[in-house]
Amino acid sequence: MTTVLVTGGATGIGFALAERYLDAGAEVLICGRRAEALDAARVKRPALRTFVCDVAHRAQREALVEWALETSAGLDTLVNNAGIQRRVKLTEPEPWTSTEQELTVNLAAPIHLTQLVLPHLSKRPSATIVNVTSGLAFAPLAMVPIYCATKAAMHSFTLSLRQQLAGTSVRVVELIPPAVDTDLGGPGLHKFGVPIAELADATFARVLAGEPEVAYGFAQQSSRASREELDQIFARMNAPH
Repeated sequence: MTTVLVTGGATGIGFALAERYLDAGAEVLICGRRAEALDAARVKRPALRTFVCDVAHRAQREALVEWALETSAGLDTLVNNAGIQRRVKLTEPEPWTSTEQELTVNLAAPIHLTQLVLPHLSKRPSATIVNVTSGLAFAPLAMVPIYCATKAAMHSFTLSLRQQLAGTSVRVVELIPPAVDTDLGGPGLHKFGVPIAELADATFARVLAGEPEVAYGFAQQSSRASREELDQIFARMNAPH
């Protein structure tokens, strides 16, 4: 039986993926910062195994992996999903700690978690690392500059990771969503996005099959666009309203 660890798995895309892994017969472990959100997720899906963890902190990431391996020695899938998106005006001062947290959660944490769990996954007959990036990795939305930069970096890291693991038992999947109707960045900010269930239903079978890049909707267009097309997409997305 597949055992999956999903970061940021109590809500949004993470929870939708966790549900579909459960429905596919997997054992599913999820983590999140808020105990109440994890409790609510377990009320909906009692089979979930939960762990309170703020992936912004190194010690908590290490504790998460230790817990996951103690909970299930058969762990064979890591889904790096946890993320923060903030609207930032770079011309205005803000505490560095806010920027640092976004950088850490979106980029340092998934890289570190990958390094922590990879020795174990490499011993499994078949294993998967799923990195959730964004269509904004290819054409950024200027109002969320740190988020876009971290997702572009995660796309780059995923390419390198896949290349280094070629020929091993570990597959590397990049899930590339478009804007999705979640509370990322704050409640109500993404009502224009596609429904979570639509994204998960359209992509999960492809993720499970180990497709290298699984993009959906507008992200499919941006992830395969030429440089000229990306320039056009960037100009259109960032045009004054």
